[in-house]
Amino acid sequence: MAFGPAASRHTGMGRQSALLLAVVLLCSGAMVARLAWLQLLHGAENRARADENRIRLLPRNPIRGRLLDRHGQVLATSRLTYNLYIQPREVGDAQWPALRDRLATVVGLPASQLEARRRSGANAEGFRIALASGLKSEQVLRFREQAAGLQGAEVDVDILRSYPHGRLAAHVLGYTSGITEEEYTQLQPKGYRIQDRVGRSGVEKQFEGHLRGEWGGQQVEVNAAGQVQRIIGEKSAKAGKDLRLTLDLALQQAAERALDGVRKGAIVALDPQTGAIRALASRPTFDPNVFSPAPSSSQWSSLNSPDAPLLNRAFQGFPPASTFKIVTSVAGLESGRYTADSKVMTMNSFCYAGLCYGDHGAHGAIGFPFALAVSSNTFYYQVGLKVGPDELFKAARRMGYGQVTGIELVEEETPGLLGDQAWKQEVLGEGWTPVDTITSAIGQGALQVTPIQMARLYAAVANGGWLVTPHLVERPTKRTWIGLKPATLQVLRDGLRQVVTVGTAKLLNDPNLPPVAGKTGTGEDPPRPDHAWFGGYAPADKPTLVIIAFGENSGGYGGTVAAPMVKALMNTWFRGSLPGQAPQS
Repeated sequence: MAFGPAASRHTGMGRQSALLLAVVLLCSGAMVARLAWLQLLHGAENRARADENRIRLLPRNPIRGRLLDRHGQVLATSRLTYNLYIQPREVGDAQWPALRDRLATVVGLPASQLEARRRSGANAEGFRIALASGLKSEQVLRFREQAAGLQGAEVDVDILRSYPHGRLAAHVLGYTSGITEEEYTQLQPKGYRIQDRVGRSGVEKQFEGHLRGEWGGQQVEVNAAGQVQRIIGEKSAKAGKDLRLTLDLALQQAAERALDGVRKGAIVALDPQTGAIRALASRPTFDPNVFSPAPSSSQWSSLNSPDAPLLNRAFQGFPPASTFKIVTSVAGLESGRYTADSKVMTMNSFCYAGLCYGDHGAHGAIGFPFALAVSSNTFYYQVGLKVGPDELFKAARRMGYGQVTGIELVEEETPGLLGDQAWKQEVLGEGWTPVDTITSAIGQGALQVTPIQMARLYAAVANGGWLVTPHLVERPTKRTWIGLKPATLQVLRDGLRQVVTVGTAKLLNDPNLPPVAGKTGTGEDPPRPDHAWFGGYAPADKPTLVIIAFGENSGGYGGTVAAPMVKALMNTWFRGSLPGQAPQS
């Protein structure tokens, strides 16, 4: 064993080795702990972050299902367009000004517009922001030529809703528009994305789930410059399903043309046997194409004008006027107070309790059919007083008034108004008087009926006493038997036929048409001009079509304003229906 200086040197070297070993072990332990922390405890999270930087999903929105008329003709479809986007994760506040100015030069759009779209499109989820929509082919070409210097921006295909017939059936079809952030939060679990468009009204809204389809896309690997290196996987977008409506394109076009003669109004045409809607139009109207991609400020102002072009007037209530005399006839005959052969004396004016109520002519003692034909007010004043308000409003409810019809667009339909004794006491705090009965009997007073409700009533007369449920999509017929006596139905049919042959709607007594039956109505709305109504069906013996035409504050009479609209539709529907020719089916 050695002692002395050499032994001291060997002892120090041993301590250095131990210290070095300790340092190595400490560093190794730290590295192992860090690796364990990164890979074991937070491995999934870090891998997701890495994939997020390396792998991107390029979404592809689905093509929305088409809307077709009953013959398969296209009413709504989709069109391709090009949009300019930025990826907010690649373009921060520092990089944005230079990119914005460069994009403004390349695509020829104001930098202020791009700035505004970036601000309005910002979202917490980091989805890409649409800076411009509907780029022209030359804009797309310029962008692609200079894409290398526009990192963080991209041009991609978008799918927009298209309505090839413009304003036609706009209130039935509805429109689509971009999803809001609040809606996205609610709908994300159902597969919606922030870029989605959803149905806002009409069939587009009611059948959103049927029409929308499912998103697809590509998973791609990108490099540090954001350039695609390879496609990892792809899921095809699933197109929405087409939807065939009961509308008839030719008849709908005729309805739109007929309404061009009034500023406000509505037309409803349906099959009285099944309730299938063949045409439904409202004025004023709008072009749903303005929502693809979005209306301009001037277009928004027009859509929000006092005339309310987005409002479907076929589902709004208006005074029924003399068309309500059908209900008063039902009340008189079904109550047992009158029979099919009963006669009532008519006069130029009817006086009751010191007040006189005028008429447009005296016809002596007449029965129900002729009273309907000439629309005698004094006849129905007396019938209303004799049966009383209970029977009058019972008949109205029996005929479907004061209730929604059950059509698919349930959120847009109003029930109208039957201002009976209970309503007057509750709303006005007043008791019922005979004057209320007199005015209600001829369709004035606190009464409001929607055109779709009126179509349902006329269908019940036409089909033998069934209240059908109107519908826009083919389905099994739903109808309710209202139990009218055969004699009552015959009186109504005779009267409505005489309206055309000898009464207030002789315009429709046309040899070029099958026999038509119907009723005119002129509703007072002081100090504004009168409303004009006509409801009718044809052929009178075996009806296949009911048409209701309404002109809101149009002035003039039902026979001069509304009846010509109905005639125009019947000319379209029944063309070729004379002997030896095939009728419309």
